[in-house]
Amino acid sequence: MTAANLNSVKYLPLAPEHFADVIRLGNEVQGENYLMPDTLKAMYDKSWHNNINASLVSYCGNDIVGFRITYAHSQWQCDKWCSPELWPVAPEKVCYFKCNTVSPAMQGVGIGSTLLAKSVSAAKAQGAEAGLAHIWLSSPGNSAFKYFSKNGGELIKKHPNKWRYESIHEGYDCPVCPETCECEGAEMLLRRSEEHTSELQSLTSSR
Repeated sequence: MTAANLNSVKYLPLAPEHFADVIRLGNEVQGENYLMPDTLKAMYDKSWHNNINASLVSYCGNDIVGFRITYAHSQWQCDKWCSPELWPVAPEKVCYFKCNTVSPAMQGVGIGSTLLAKSVSAAKAQGAEAGLAHIWLSSPGNSAFKYFSKNGGELIKKHPNKWRYESIHEGYDCPVCPETCECEGAEMLLRRSEEHTSELQSLTSSR
């Protein structure tokens, strides 16, 4: 991708008119039934706090090239895949980085990091002090883990069979497992340190 094309990438708050594009891209990259209209609407509703939306999409021209869905710190609850006793931040001050996807043809040029930076900025404005994510450890080249680590994510705990329930009961078709999903998920925390805030703001201002 050329610098000129990269400069033409737009970052917008997620809105209902983007849902069809987000679902298509998510399912193409992450596996069939990764996103569906009703589940995406519920995710969108959880993105809001104090009239601030923490979820975003990115477009190059008329084509969607990425998205990040983030739950506001006030809009989600811990489940069995969370280890709040290991977090250095109060659970009620932690937002949740639900999911993100960048088009394969546009990966490696900073779109994912910019989406994360802008989402962190919105979550901070909402009142969050940290963000939790469950990172897919079976991504090609373990790119998801490397990307989140590079952006300041700290490994809390690894969870076997993180998406097994979804593959059995919700129709999720894992792109790497032949039958039931047995992928491991990494519980990772991104704290709002001054160093990482500065780095993320630098990424945001450069796009």
